[in-house]
Amino acid sequence: MPTFKPMLSILLTYLLLLLIVFLFQRKMIYFPDTYPIEDQQQLADQSNLKLWPSADDYRGLISKTSQTTGKGTVIVFHGNAGSATDRTYYLDALEELGYRVILAEYPGYAARNGTPSEAALIADGIQTAKQALNDFGGPIFLWGESLGGGVACGIVQSGQVQVKGIVLITPFSSMADVAQHHYWFFLAKWLIRDKFDNIENLQNYSGNTAILIAEEDEIIPNKYSLKLFESLHERKKIRTFKDANHNTLPLNQELSWWQEVMQFVSGQNEVSP
Repeated sequence: MPTFKPMLSILLTYLLLLLIVFLFQRKMIYFPDTYPIEDQQQLADQSNLKLWPSADDYRGLISKTSQTTGKGTVIVFHGNAGSATDRTYYLDALEELGYRVILAEYPGYAARNGTPSEAALIADGIQTAKQALNDFGGPIFLWGESLGGGVACGIVQSGQVQVKGIVLITPFSSMADVAQHHYWFFLAKWLIRDKFDNIENLQNYSGNTAILIAEEDEIIPNKYSLKLFESLHERKKIRTFKDANHNTLPLNQELSWWQEVMQFVSGQNEVSP
C-alpha cells in the first residue's frame, strides 16, 4: 500500500496534465497577433496595402496598386503565428511575376473576429476563395505556409472552389503526426482536435502541387513533408532549401525559384500533345 499511493498520485497528476493539454491545446497551436481595426488599417497603409474586400468586413490584404491580370490570383494562407501583415514578401515576389496576391487573414488574427480552429479556418478560407473568384475571376492558386498548408488542403478537399494549383511551404502530412513528434509524452496524436489531415484532403486533387521544404526544419521534420509528397497522385514537384530551417527560408524576390514554382503549378511547363 505505501508503494501504491505514490504511483496513484503520479498517475492522477499525469491524467490531470492530459486534461489540461486537451482543453487548452489550441493555445499551443495558434499564436495570433491581434489589434484593433484602426491599427490594422494603419499597418496596411504603411505597406501600401488595402483591406479586402472592404474595411468593414475584411478577409485579407491586397496591394493598392494591384492591376488586372490574366495570370490569376494567388491566395496566401500564412503560418500559425503573427498575422497576414507580416507576409508582404509574397506580394513583392508574386506581383512581379504578374499575379494578383491576396494575403488572407484568419478569424481571431489581427483585427478579425472569431476563434481559430481547423473548422473555422477552413470554412473561412473557402469563403475567402469564393470571394476572390467572384471579384477577380480565375484561375485561383492557393499558397499555404506551414499551418496555412492545412487550410489550403482543406479548401481543396471541400470541392467548393476550383483551384488551378497549390504551393505548400514546409507542410506536414497531418497535424496529428507533428504533434505526436513533439509531444509524444502527452499522447498528442490521440488527443489533438485540429487534425489537418493533408494527405486525406489532397487524395482527390487533380491539379499541380509544389512542395517546398527546409533541409534543417526543426518545427516540421522533413519526413512529414515527404510523407505528404509521396502520397500525391497527380503532377508534383518538390524543392529543398539547403541549410535553411523553418523560419529562415530564402524569400528574396529576386530568387529564381519563385518563377519556377509558379510556372509549374500554373501548367506553363506542360507540353501539349
